[in-house]
Amino acid sequence: MAKNIAVIGDSESIKGFAAIGLDIFPSDETEDIPKLVRKLSDSERYAVIYLTEEVYEMAEKERARCAEKLTPALIPIPGVKGNMQTGRQRLSSFVEKAVGSDIIFNN
Repeated sequence: MAKNIAVIGDSESIKGFAAIGLDIFPSDETEDIPKLVRKLSDSERYAVIYLTEEVYEMAEKERARCAEKLTPALIPIPGVKGNMQTGRQRLSSFVEKAVGSDIIFNN
């Protein structure tokens, strides 16, 4: 069974992803976000779930739970409110763990 890609975030930031065939889940209510992330990650329907950086920060407990599993991968993306550098910090920490030094961003 093929797995899909989901996008969670404020409606303004994610509506364009529907045009390229991704499943979008607009969530402008912040209290619903952890439940939505859990529901989608437990469904085993999605291999990748993109989260706007704002949503990514709100779903810390669910991210920790998903980190123990192979899928889905939770990937932060910038929203319309601007880039919070979450993705860059995450990539930097992965590189540092793998190589022992941040050779990409030189922090």
